[in-house]
Amino acid sequence: MFCASSSALLPPHIAVRNLTSRREHLSKEGTVTLGLFGNGSLRVPSQCTFWQSNRLSTSTGSQVGHDISVRTALEEPLIMTDIEEEIENLGIFKVDPDLREYKDHFAYRWKRYVEQKALIEKHEEGLEEFSKGYLKFGFNREEDGIVYREWAPAAQEAQLIGDFNGWDGSKHQMEKISLEIPAWIRYATVDPNRFAAPYDGVYWDPPPTERYVFKHPQPPKPESLRIYEAHVGMSGQEPRVSTYREFADNVLPRIKSNNYNTIQLMAIMEHSYYASFGYHVTNFFAASSRSGSPEDLKYLIDKAHGLGLRVLMDVVHSHASNNVTDGLNGFDVGQSAQESYFHPGERGRHKLWDSRLFNYGNWEVLRFLLSNLRYWLEEFRFDGFRFDGVTSMLYHHHGINMGFSGNYAEYFSFDTDVDAVLYLMLANDLVHQLLPDVTVVAEDVSGMPALCRPVFEGGIGFDYRLAMAVPDRWIDLLKNRNDSDWSMNEIVWSLTNRRYTEKCVAYAESHDQAIVGDKTVAFLLMDKEMYTGMSDLEPASPVIDRGIALQKMIHFITMALGGEGYLNFMGNEFGHPEWIDFPREGNKWSYDKCRRQWNLVDTDHLRYKYMNAFDRAMNLLDENFSFLSSTKQIVSSASEEDKVIVFERGDLVFEVSFVIFLE
Repeated sequence: MFCASSSALLPPHIAVRNLTSRREHLSKEGTVTLGLFGNGSLRVPSQCTFWQSNRLSTSTGSQVGHDISVRTALEEPLIMTDIEEEIENLGIFKVDPDLREYKDHFAYRWKRYVEQKALIEKHEEGLEEFSKGYLKFGFNREEDGIVYREWAPAAQEAQLIGDFNGWDGSKHQMEKISLEIPAWIRYATVDPNRFAAPYDGVYWDPPPTERYVFKHPQPPKPESLRIYEAHVGMSGQEPRVSTYREFADNVLPRIKSNNYNTIQLMAIMEHSYYASFGYHVTNFFAASSRSGSPEDLKYLIDKAHGLGLRVLMDVVHSHASNNVTDGLNGFDVGQSAQESYFHPGERGRHKLWDSRLFNYGNWEVLRFLLSNLRYWLEEFRFDGFRFDGVTSMLYHHHGINMGFSGNYAEYFSFDTDVDAVLYLMLANDLVHQLLPDVTVVAEDVSGMPALCRPVFEGGIGFDYRLAMAVPDRWIDLLKNRNDSDWSMNEIVWSLTNRRYTEKCVAYAESHDQAIVGDKTVAFLLMDKEMYTGMSDLEPASPVIDRGIALQKMIHFITMALGGEGYLNFMGNEFGHPEWIDFPREGNKWSYDKCRRQWNLVDTDHLRYKYMNAFDRAMNLLDENFSFLSSTKQIVSSASEEDKVIVFERGDLVFEVSFVIFLE
């Protein structure tokens, strides 16, 4: 555990060296020393107090490394060749000439991006070296022992306490003491028998015989993306938290059988509040210990690769948990922006999410986040990411109370958070360098132009964005209109309203549409009759017949017309009933709605099998004809009178008729 006081400045990096300990916890016999490291944005005081073993000592320190921050990018003279010509010829202007009206905005952010990369090249030997922070910070084994480093510029004194010293930090009499897990910790655990217990950081370094060894190569990038969105913890049938190995052994075969080619794993980064769905991250480099060890997660990913399935991770760099004791927020003790992971004051807090907002203009924050991406790619062999909360990152208003109309002025103005845009450009630049076959998806509801164009064109560099307006349209139709009032033209517009040359992942429902207070599409259609009317041993009621047919049609037309990729949330392929509700005080900590009832689709006399078979056939159709990846998309008819939509996609012609539901 790391302890710090904030009344003055400590060197920007803290290192603790244990020369004898091996794994999990630092041994009691280990000799612990503290050293000073550079690369911070603050100057080291001439007298530095540090802790060594069981005694205090004082040493004279001097500044090492560089004294640099992102804000110096525009102050330091850099040699820029033909920068104006580069801006004039940015590829985004060729793709969309209307963007030239906002050339000044793109020129500013392109210059910032080029200058930022040049600074990283000068001071950190390039983006790839810069992103290796996880090999330096936190706990790392080096030739002569285990070294611990931390960026904590606002601290005056520091302690590392653990079982190696009997958890005794009393010899440091500090004011305003805060206790935190190291920011770069790679494993964190909690006492399951204590309510709301804080997490403890664990040094994870198993011996070679216990480390998982990858056996399978990463599958190549598919022509089209068919994503199975999954949450490991709620993936089992029993009312409890499921494990990585259970998911690998029990759920992966189902995903493969239904012809998906990509898995998107939610809630991998450690989060102390289970009901946050993994979006209030406390430990960014730690795989959630609820479902097992880091080696167990590697087993899951490797087994997926062996089945030909790629694995994306839900990465949350849009905000961080408010937790002080076991989260990054504990490193914020009221210091200035350049000394903190987060913005100060209201700018550093998301008023709807009750979480902290990163300061993307900070050098060490960039190192932390970029290294985080590299860590998950290299250590666990993820095949890419789905970036959560991108809309919140792109704008100072975070998209709150904003209804984006498509007017370009909404995207390129003083409301745009250019620091965040630059981070996302650097992030996409990095991951595409590290893994050319990487897939990166943005969760953005605003529809910002050039979000999914390559960085070298002046875009932000994502491969896909989620078509978030599509599920909203279906929910609106299902809740507020009779079938006879559905407009074929409105449906077509919602499914085709996306930017040319910027790929979208379409979906009728994800985890968002099924959380407590809402229902799955199948349950909206059939509701309580799903409890009594799904047996194939009796004739189906009109509600069940209509519900199953519409569930199939909604998902199929969404896939065929809605984007260049498709996503389905775990269980919805067979019309999983009810909703999702994580254990919480309001439901008496029940897991009943936080699981998947696989028995429903496995029971042969229940009608869930028909929806599952249709889902399998949908994916197989794309596997055989690659219509999702085709740029050919022509809607030839959207008849309000006949309630029929006819369109071409690739080499196929689709006819979708809603007329039977007028009876």
